[in-house]
Amino acid sequence: MVSIIALSFFYLVGIAFLLIFNELNYRRFKIKGEITRKFAHFASILAVIPMPYMFNSHWYVLILAAVFFIILLITQHSKYLNSIHDIKRKSIGSYLLPLAIYATFLASYLYGNKFFFILPMLILAICDPMAAILGMNVKKYNGRIVLFGHKFQKTWLGSGAFFAMSLIISLIALYYYRDLLDLKTVWLSVAIATVGSLAELFSWRGSDNITIPISILFILVIGL
Repeated sequence: MVSIIALSFFYLVGIAFLLIFNELNYRRFKIKGEITRKFAHFASILAVIPMPYMFNSHWYVLILAAVFFIILLITQHSKYLNSIHDIKRKSIGSYLLPLAIYATFLASYLYGNKFFFILPMLILAICDPMAAILGMNVKKYNGRIVLFGHKFQKTWLGSGAFFAMSLIISLIALYYYRDLLDLKTVWLSVAIATVGSLAELFSWRGSDNITIPISILFILVIGL
């Protein structure tokens, strides 16, 4: 019990130092808020991926998620953590991320399967920031997606990169999880990449931080 509490405390301190490091780089090198925000997104999610191996109860994860939600809420209208909040667009993604982490962890805990947490978090950590950065910074041969007369906020390059990378990650992860590369591994990977890409495409104001892992979790629950 004491060791778990100590571990939670060190986890809290570690992610706090990550945010401080990100904030200092934002201020010193005048990096765009979109970039430092994506770095924090990537690094913080990678940091929580080992959680299923470290915590034997979802309550510790709930407390950690609640603490960081409160920190983000308090700093929203202050001079602190501009490396997270300094973006031109309106987004609730940073607030949804702690909720997504806890909800996905809770589901994996209830199902007794650590993989249900690891793969959704891995895809959210890598594919979402990559799609956003490519979509916002590469203008040549790129443009916003138009389907059935509706123009989305996402770009062809960003969504294509999300699909391709999530497909690769899923194939590798499922191969190691199942110790088998067969038709089921392939169609599950394609389904995960497709559903995750659609969740990212139809997201609104950063809601993909929760729709991506939950949609991938759904595919894993019904497919494995």
